[in-house]
Amino acid sequence: MKNQKTFFSFFLTICIVGLSFAQSSNVSGTVSDADGPLPGATVVVKGTNTGVTTDFDGNFSIQAAGDDVLVVSYVGFESQEVGVSNQTSISVVLSSSNELDEVIITGYGSVTKRDATGAVDAVSAGDFDQVSADSPAQLLRGKVAGVQITSSTGEPGAGVAIRVRGNSSVRSGNEPLIVVDGVPLAGGNTSSGLGDEILGSGSAKNPLNFLNQNDIESISVLKDASSTAIYGSRGANGVIVITTKRGTAVESAPNVTYSGSVSFSSFAENSSFNDVMSRSEYISNLPSGSAVASESGSYKWQDVLLRNATSTNHDITVTAGG
Repeated sequence: MKNQKTFFSFFLTICIVGLSFAQSSNVSGTVSDADGPLPGATVVVKGTNTGVTTDFDGNFSIQAAGDDVLVVSYVGFESQEVGVSNQTSISVVLSSSNELDEVIITGYGSVTKRDATGAVDAVSAGDFDQVSADSPAQLLRGKVAGVQITSSTGEPGAGVAIRVRGNSSVRSGNEPLIVVDGVPLAGGNTSSGLGDEILGSGSAKNPLNFLNQNDIESISVLKDASSTAIYGSRGANGVIVITTKRGTAVESAPNVTYSGSVSFSSFAENSSFNDVMSRSEYISNLPSGSAVASESGSYKWQDVLLRNATSTNHDITVTAGG
């Protein structure tokens, strides 16, 4: 009888433990790297289609059983598997993947960097997620060898001159072909900069202004003849292939991320205007007997020409899978 009670107690304990592992519970945590949180990282229950993406601060929340394994992945980082083990809070730190295994998008498919034979460079989302730029073209500045990015003016959204391995023509255009998700864009800037009936004269605009840098997954720069051959003569000045982010096959609830910023800029240096005589200096240098304007009035015209500028940036991202 005593042996039966002992066996029953042992069997009941095993059942309770099994139920505790099989029961789903809410598991939350954060995903980060050496520099900070990783927004948009994918967290999936291994062997299922259940998954979520991290928010702007790298936080996630998912339903998982005690014996489940979570697979955490992010573009440009090595995937990591973490056992739940009845934990309710998990912190995952991802490490950068080997650059030789980086996927490069070409004109006719995608290859890993170790298998690429042409002169191709790639910049992934992990390289510029924490960088603020006036346009996607500025994201390539200083990151790709042989590519020069020059802004035409300091105006927000102004046109840029992009050169891949220098100029290839004296009189013809030198702008590279830009391809966004397989769709070639017209070369050059979107306006001639000759003026506008309402706004007056203006500068040429950047053709990539319609792209949100937070929507870009990778940028590949094709620089030699073998890489650009599929585009024919249009790729003579190089090709910039931009791939945007898209949904995954992993079933996950919609995730809405919002970020906004307000910035103010003012004229930092006005010493170059000090060479012009002020009103008092002008009056003091008038010859004797000259008519002098009334001393009572004065106006600071520099404040009329140079004002503080306000810039706002709002970004809403919706991600889901299924």
